[in-house]
Amino acid sequence: MFYSMTGYGKSSIKLGEKSYIIEIKSLNSKSLDLNFRTVAELRGKEIELRKLIAEKLIRGKVDIYFHEDKSTSGNGGLNFNSIENYYTQLSEFSKRKNIPIGDILPAILRFQDINKTELSELNDDDFAALFQAITKALDNVNHFRQTEGARLKEDLLERIFLIQQHKEQLIPFEVERVSRIKDKLNQLISTQFPDKAIDKTRLEEELIYYMEKMDINEEKVRLDSHILYFKEILEVGNIEKGKKLGFIAQEIGREINTIGSKSNDANMQKLVVQMKDELEKIKEQVLNVV
Repeated sequence: MFYSMTGYGKSSIKLGEKSYIIEIKSLNSKSLDLNFRTVAELRGKEIELRKLIAEKLIRGKVDIYFHEDKSTSGNGGLNFNSIENYYTQLSEFSKRKNIPIGDILPAILRFQDINKTELSELNDDDFAALFQAITKALDNVNHFRQTEGARLKEDLLERIFLIQQHKEQLIPFEVERVSRIKDKLNQLISTQFPDKAIDKTRLEEELIYYMEKMDINEEKVRLDSHILYFKEILEVGNIEKGKKLGFIAQEIGREINTIGSKSNDANMQKLVVQMKDELEKIKEQVLNVV
């Protein structure tokens, strides 16, 4: 299975006479970063909720919203007890200070806690139903993540294929580069030392040593190995792949950089730049993988 860290899911639950909506949003993060936006009555269950979410989502910046479904609430979601308390207190203050109170209802309705949800005391059955609703929302998040993950995986495979393709395109330029360097060195020697006899054997040895230092076959072999491992991780059944793919991408980058430093050829450098461009896009995408 391949999961993105981007996801969204929701579910609903009825507690007492009121209905509530549970919304969960997930974005990429290096670890599990939970942000609870719930009513105070649920804070006592936060540790259990964190454990449940960690088991289901593993990684990501996760925001959890728990709020009343006002579309099904008979009173429109207003907290009438709070409104009455504010009105009583302000009326008493007006009488004590002899200040005209006027029409204070619009001002009271702007207070933040007027629309806050109040839960009656929850029993064990309520909490069991609540956890079931949260589990459903988490499953919806994972379904969303899996759908996004399928697209993400396809993109990663396409870009890793392009890196392989650019690597293969280096071959004809490698052959040309060797011949060109040999000709250039022979011309330089004949120009600088026209009257001196050159030890052909020693010259060949130096050329071989020089060409070995510029040879990129080892880097290409290691690059192939890293790419193969990258593909294997994409296909394995383990859910947690993001960090491992990130490490492999770093190793791929090292080999590409070494090839670039050894190329000494404009056409090869262009291909190296294209490989680097695809790798940067891979690194960005891997940051979204669970």
